[in-house]
Amino acid sequence: MIEENVILVNENDEKIGLMPKLEAHEKAVLHRAFSVFVLNDKNEIMLQQRAALKYHSPLLWTNTCCSHQREGESNIEAGGRRLFEEMGFKTDLKELFHFIYKAPFDNGLTEHELDHVMIGYCNADPQINPEEVESWKWMKIDAVKKDMVQQPALYTVWFKIIFDEFYHFLEEHKSPLLPEDEI
Repeated sequence: MIEENVILVNENDEKIGLMPKLEAHEKAVLHRAFSVFVLNDKNEIMLQQRAALKYHSPLLWTNTCCSHQREGESNIEAGGRRLFEEMGFKTDLKELFHFIYKAPFDNGLTEHELDHVMIGYCNADPQINPEEVESWKWMKIDAVKKDMVQQPALYTVWFKIIFDEFYHFLEEHKSPLLPEDEI
């Protein structure tokens, strides 16, 4: 299997090169990434549990899907491609915002990403790819927030960061996705 390259970027999201994905994570080099949140009509987020054989963060819960754009691929195209590869369905995606974060792992790798956060809607059950995803579930946004405080070890390092940004975005935009008492 050929290792995929990630797109190296500066803080303005301008491409400055390509690098093999593992090398970028070993060297903590800033690169382009995306995170997809799929919600249903009950305002629940579809979470995935990473497959047991993943080389980092196996069996931890995270957002619906996340990955890296390929060269020449738009953010939305990349999100749609990976959503289908991991969760087995397609839906329209909308980019909400982007931000930079850095998250080291216990195994010496580091995520240093300019992350494009997207949202989509679906009510159907996914057809998960067992090489990528162990399990999945729907959770209310406020329930995810509370559970991360009570059981942080169940969630990926990056999801805790990204979810916090997503939640603040919803608060700032007075989103109807949050309970009335949260806004």
